[in-house]
Amino acid sequence: MNRRVYLDHNASTSVHPEVLEAMLPFFSERFGNAASKQHRFGWDANDAVERARKQVATLIGAGSKDIVFTSGATEANNLAIKGVARAADLSAVARSAKVEGADGSEGRRDHIVTIATEHKAVLDPIATLQRRGWRVTVLPVPASGIVDLNAVADALTERTALVSVMAANNEIGVLQPIGEIAAVAHAKGAWVHSDAVQAVGKVQFDVEALDVDFASMTAHKVYGPKGVGALYVRRNPSTSLRAGPSTALSARKRDLKIAAEIDGGGQERGMRSGTLNVPGIVGFGKAAEIARVEMAVEAKRVAALRDRLLERLRAKTDGLAVNGSMEMRLPGNVNVSFAGVDGEALLVSLDDVAVSSGAACTQAEPSHVLIALGLSKDRALASLRFGIGRSTTAAEIDYAAQKVSDVVARLRQLSPVG
Repeated sequence: MNRRVYLDHNASTSVHPEVLEAMLPFFSERFGNAASKQHRFGWDANDAVERARKQVATLIGAGSKDIVFTSGATEANNLAIKGVARAADLSAVARSAKVEGADGSEGRRDHIVTIATEHKAVLDPIATLQRRGWRVTVLPVPASGIVDLNAVADALTERTALVSVMAANNEIGVLQPIGEIAAVAHAKGAWVHSDAVQAVGKVQFDVEALDVDFASMTAHKVYGPKGVGALYVRRNPSTSLRAGPSTALSARKRDLKIAAEIDGGGQERGMRSGTLNVPGIVGFGKAAEIARVEMAVEAKRVAALRDRLLERLRAKTDGLAVNGSMEMRLPGNVNVSFAGVDGEALLVSLDDVAVSSGAACTQAEPSHVLIALGLSKDRALASLRFGIGRSTTAAEIDYAAQKVSDVVARLRQLSPVG
């Protein structure tokens, strides 16, 4: 191999050449502000934004007016989670969110349910709400990483406002049963948010079929630019009601509103003020269009490469364990741990193979996801996440498997760990 092997596509992806080509004019001759309504430069920019909005919406089976552009998935997650809470706490939605309790008394919805393996961009905003007095339930997961639906149902109460569960885990690639989760949540009158960052563009994610109310996305996981994301916000929750208690149905029929985190010019239907990142949005739209067309074929290709990698690692290295379910997993992800290896030395020794030991933004400590699966600290640190993507070749897979196997064998000889 004459170049570094990049196997960290769950962290970020390169910009697709067609995406870059679509973006370039909006840095130069088509540089208008999409909010400028008085001249052709602004109209042109706004038209490009609306075209991209439709492209992103089509990828997830939504209407274009359901898409709110943001600076990325972290902002989208914060907007959904804190936005629901602020709307309940600070606006007229607080009154409409009240439901009649079994004893005839009224109490507002101030409870959020999530799971222990969520991204920090979900767990941290929820922790902030907890410090402000909100009730929070963080459900554990078994070794498979897939939450128990009965546990979700048991956690729900008449005070539950929101259930937030990611569609696909960013570290272990495990796919959650979002449709089933939405059904049990809606039966209690709660809204459903999914951090769909890792799923969108890689596997089928249809907001209507899954019946989610909010979904977070970002461009740079699907060969688009960094610094642009989107939040799907269902405009009419009553169109997707499931059979359930009358109080739950009444709660879901209320207007689906979130309070803005950023106030200013009233852009994005008042939910996210600020000058729109037109080049980034155009790039997101083009990336979404390409993903929609190529997703099925690409998923089969990267899944075959993933299986090839795992087969070669198993053949060359003992003491290897796959973290999380292999049956319900993203096609391009595999997360494995190695017994008897120092985690820091393992990563440092892989000098020409780009992998990670966890999320891109939380590398200092053992992965909270792996700890939640029941791994020890040492085993969690001696884990590698492989993210296979569009540029990955079979030759790179074979090289990476051999390199990792050689490094593990050498480290075990030099400094074996328990």
